[in-house]
Amino acid sequence: MTACPTGIAHTYMAAEKLTEAARSLGHEIKVETQGSIGAENLLSDNDVRDADAIIIAADKDVDRSRFVGKRVLAVGVAEGIRHPEQLMERVRSAPVYGRAEGDGTGTGSETRSAPRGHGGGKERSVAYKALMNGVSYMIPFVVVGGLLIAISLALGGNPQADGGLVIPDGSFWKHVNDIGVIGFTLMVPILSGYIAYAIGDRPALVPGMIGGWIANTGSLYDSKAGAGFIGAIVTGFLAGYLVLWIKKVEVPRFARPIMPIIVIPIVATTVLGLFFIYVIGKPISWVFTHLTDWLGGMTGSSAILLGALLGLMIAFDMGGPVNKTAFLFGAGLIASGNQTVMGMCAAAIPVMPLGQGLATLVRGRLYSEQERETGMAALFMGLFGISEGAIPFAAARPAQVIPANMLGGAVAGALAGTIGVTDAVPHGGPIVAVLGAVGGVPAFFLAVVAGSVVTALTTVMLVDVAERRKGGERPGAGGGAVAAAAGGSVVGAGAEAVVAGVGVGGGAGGGGGAGVASRTAAAAGSVPAAAGGPGQVAGGADGDDADADADAEGNVGAVANEDGGLGKDPASEVLSGYLTGQTVKTELVADEKEAAIREMAELVAATGKVADVDELVRVALAREAQGTTGLGEEIAIPHAKTDAVTAPVVGFARSADGIDWGSLDGTRARLVFLIAVPEAAAGDEHLRILALLSRKLMDADFRARLQGAAGESGILRVLGEIQ
Repeated sequence: MTACPTGIAHTYMAAEKLTEAARSLGHEIKVETQGSIGAENLLSDNDVRDADAIIIAADKDVDRSRFVGKRVLAVGVAEGIRHPEQLMERVRSAPVYGRAEGDGTGTGSETRSAPRGHGGGKERSVAYKALMNGVSYMIPFVVVGGLLIAISLALGGNPQADGGLVIPDGSFWKHVNDIGVIGFTLMVPILSGYIAYAIGDRPALVPGMIGGWIANTGSLYDSKAGAGFIGAIVTGFLAGYLVLWIKKVEVPRFARPIMPIIVIPIVATTVLGLFFIYVIGKPISWVFTHLTDWLGGMTGSSAILLGALLGLMIAFDMGGPVNKTAFLFGAGLIASGNQTVMGMCAAAIPVMPLGQGLATLVRGRLYSEQERETGMAALFMGLFGISEGAIPFAAARPAQVIPANMLGGAVAGALAGTIGVTDAVPHGGPIVAVLGAVGGVPAFFLAVVAGSVVTALTTVMLVDVAERRKGGERPGAGGGAVAAAAGGSVVGAGAEAVVAGVGVGGGAGGGGGAGVASRTAAAAGSVPAAAGGPGQVAGGADGDDADADADAEGNVGAVANEDGGLGKDPASEVLSGYLTGQTVKTELVADEKEAAIREMAELVAATGKVADVDELVRVALAREAQGTTGLGEEIAIPHAKTDAVTAPVVGFARSADGIDWGSLDGTRARLVFLIAVPEAAAGDEHLRILALLSRKLMDADFRARLQGAAGESGILRVLGEIQ
């Protein structure tokens, strides 16, 4: 099976390769495809039971529990494409999952880290995938909790004389607010628990969640504030690796059944909880106390310096001990008549969610769809001073987001301190200014806007640099994000090329594999919805006959059926009419990738569906910077999601000498497709086109006929076979 959060083209390439290899070797095979928009051809329990072996080809963590007792081989996606026959041979001697030496639990999760052998393909680290797993599960809690709190304040809060906002006890909106608070309270243990789960499987879930709750409950270790999401990340990794270590302990055979459900969770939870309370928690309490004393000694210093320092602290951990120290310090001075310190804090509080939300709008291609949706929610939360709206971004990319947050917070705090902004209530964000609690409202908004812009631009720059250094494989995507559900199979194939701007979020877990010998089952990445979209003749939606190409016999748009009647020419509708005679070129002039993309963009512009050729080229090249769209087998499918096009359009061209596209197998691209869709129409249609192309292009005979087709009409006839 394959499991990849952004599984598109390579999923189907691997599936077809594995299917062909199995048939040529005389094996039965079933391929389950899993990925970005769902699953098809799901393997039943009977399929798994009858399979002789399992091949998992995935670049994310998967749940392998249903494959206990089967031989399991785990590889990267490239192996499924390059060496499918070798995989079927290697899986014969693969270890039996769940019976590895030293595994006292019967879960066999240590095979997760087993060597992949030579040529296993690039795979994300366990730490990265675990972090993305936790973030993907945490995001709904942040969004639901934050929005419920914001809505309850907006609709149920009563303005106070000092400018504050209070929701009456016992009211409907107070109950809504309480529900939102529960969501916020749960997000930290959820983050910790699912980080642990991705590392140590189910036995690690309970210690991870309880450890996260302890980290977020400062009263357990004499601190006025919990460790927040940073503490949750720490407890998640500690719980996961502690469970892995316990699993390696030899236990008698009679004790093995109770290890994963009783012994391991109890031991790991107790050890981790006490370790955090007595070892990690004490330093957190010490930091909280001494930071408060230190800030007290700075009240008479430079307002710029104090504002910048408070902004840095507010932005650092968003609800953690450093943030709470600064907030409580400012809130405590309100009663003594000093409202300027709280004014500095109030300006910094909304900067993180506003800045991160703004970043997803400024450079959307760097973010998955789930992250962009989270960004919109973060913007809304920022207006109400809910800084936790930025936590998913900080948890997913701490090295880029936290410094950007801190820089923006420092700018906002320093500006507020310089101009003398005041705040009469212990809260921040634009909402307090609207309600009259802020003194110096114009200056307050100037500080908030400046800090948010600095955060957004710095985030975009740092994330962009990080992505380029990684060689273009986007996170999260997960990062999304985020992780995708996985299935099982007998022959599987791994990761896929990332689809520009089509981010996917999904639950973690899932498994997959493939069986060899006489019975096999396989899973491969994502599967699109059934073909859809408007049916168009070659001339486009308006059915302009002038655009139809005549075939070699002089016929236009129709062919004779076997009974002599006329029927629709298969070439008149290719890929739902998105590819027509106007968008086909028999020979590219360009001999390098950038020039070829521009030539293809100018080709599809002839349809009138391209409003800005330069922008289309820019977005397509930006996609290439994230990771090559060269799929191997002399194929490249550059694609772009941009409002530079007004409707979906697909172009095709051939290159006699081939173009270096950085393909996985090192081949030069001779068959080049360009897919361009507008933002509003992207969704499944983008994925569907890619999937249809990728699957059909794995047919060597189809590629040969496409390469040798005479003229545009001949090319269209071959492409018309794509269903």
